[in-house]
Amino acid sequence: MIDPPAVPRWGRLWSHLASDTSYDEAHAFAAAHGIPARGWDRDHYDVPDEAYAAMVAAGAVPVSSRELVAALRAAGLRRPKARSRG
Repeated sequence: MIDPPAVPRWGRLWSHLASDTSYDEAHAFAAAHGIPARGWDRDHYDVPDEAYAAMVAAGAVPVSSRELVAALRAAGLRRPKARSRG
């Protein structure tokens, strides 16, 4: 799954690429399509906007950000950032 590029960071927009099956599936798909391991962020890969179309063409299913998070939660694969205390 991949959501639309909407998160601004470092002068560009980013998508989130994830699997609702397993982390291994996400890692294999990312590696096979040139997404570097440093893009992994707990439960998804951060993908620059210019790679979005290529990820969809390679088989990533376009979903909304809400759908992506809901699918990760339903699969037990969501790893949210820890909330800061204070």
